[in-house]
Amino acid sequence: QVQLVESGGGLVQAGDSLTLSCVTSSGTFSSYAMGWFRLAPEKEREFVAGINWRGGDIDYHDSVKGRFTIARDNAKNTVTLQMNSLKPEDTAIYYCAAASDGGYVPVFAHQYDYWGQGTQITVAS
Repeated sequence: QVQLVESGGGLVQAGDSLTLSCVTSSGTFSSYAMGWFRLAPEKEREFVAGINWRGGDIDYHDSVKGRFTIARDNAKNTVTLQMNSLKPEDTAIYYCAAASDGGYVPVFAHQYDYWGQGTQITVAS
């Protein structure tokens, strides 16, 4: 079982920056593709960003391209999401997820095998 623990959420103002982190104790972290999803009120869960096991393949939702950056440190079993120029519409619970097939970037939730508990981000206007 892979446990994922997110941190870094909070309340910020529009235009601010925030960095989310996701840490796992799994010894096989480096073999997983990692993703960030978000769930906003009255909306479906949405893919935000993903990175394959080596970090050479990265994908973003169009709404965050140019503002968010995903990165991973396999030596530290950590994936981060740097979020700049935050907007009120970025308000959501953000989830870290791991996919066993790490060779590409899955963009659908059902392709991921493990999930964190989520961390709330609220962007005030």
